[in-house]
Amino acid sequence: MPEANKSNEANTVACIGAGVIGGGWVAHFLAQGFDVRAWDPAPDAAEKLERLVNAAWPALTELGLKPGASRDRLTVTATLAEAVEGVSFVQESAPEDLALKQKLLADIDAVTAPDVVIASSTSGYGMTEMQVAAKTPERLVVGHPFNPPYLIPLVEVAGGKLSAPWAVEQAAAFYRRVGKSVITMDREVPGFIANRLQEALWREALHMVANDEATVEQIDLAITDGPGLRWPIQGPMLTFHLAGGEGGMAHMLDHFGPSLKSPWTRLEAPELTPELRDAVVAGCDDEADGRTIADLIAERDRAVIAIQRAVGQARRG
Repeated sequence: MPEANKSNEANTVACIGAGVIGGGWVAHFLAQGFDVRAWDPAPDAAEKLERLVNAAWPALTELGLKPGASRDRLTVTATLAEAVEGVSFVQESAPEDLALKQKLLADIDAVTAPDVVIASSTSGYGMTEMQVAAKTPERLVVGHPFNPPYLIPLVEVAGGKLSAPWAVEQAAAFYRRVGKSVITMDREVPGFIANRLQEALWREALHMVANDEATVEQIDLAITDGPGLRWPIQGPMLTFHLAGGEGGMAHMLDHFGPSLKSPWTRLEAPELTPELRDAVVAGCDDEADGRTIADLIAERDRAVIAIQRAVGQARRG
């Protein structure tokens, strides 16, 4: 195992990729008091990152900045090698293209000190299929965040077949250090855990729109004013445990188990026809009701902060 927990001691992080997820990571690490080096091949990467960080900073300020937190601690480098020089952790957030991920992770691996963990923000690929071209694949892991990474605490950590246990452990410890809630997965699962659950709900929603069973606004309201209010406190499993009354989940399964055979859901994805695509887009435009993307992001961030605070108070009694 490399030098003990170097990735949990130093305070410089490299963020490779300046898209929405990469920019969210940059903002989060800066708010945690880190120096951040970022690299993206796009010519407007620096300007794009500045916009992303500035948009996130009010919410991060509201949550509470760590000592030393500053947007001035971001450096956008001209080369990949400059970005990873002397860093303690690398977070890769390139687009979801397997060939691109394989090559980029190999390139990062080639220029990064051998005792530094390299994590990928991939939302669907397993590390086993991404680490094939790296010379030291044992220090490559998945660190899958949720959008926006500066606000949603969950990170799913998973190693591939060639990943070493120490790399998975260091990544999980590092994410906890920077305020994340970490699931260390016992095995690779396509799409990980939370994305698979989201995907099931998303597919059913598309079916309901496609079959004129519900509008976009009705679907969103069904979650925000329904089960979504319970999920910040207790997830779907504990929610159904309570649905069983004093008998708990056992009674719930015995009583409602037969309904699992009812045709309530359609897990196969519907065909994304132009008509369905246009209906969903139009429904979102109608629900936004003139609010811009920036307006909706600010609204979401304020609400998530309020929910997190309320949930924290409730859990503390």
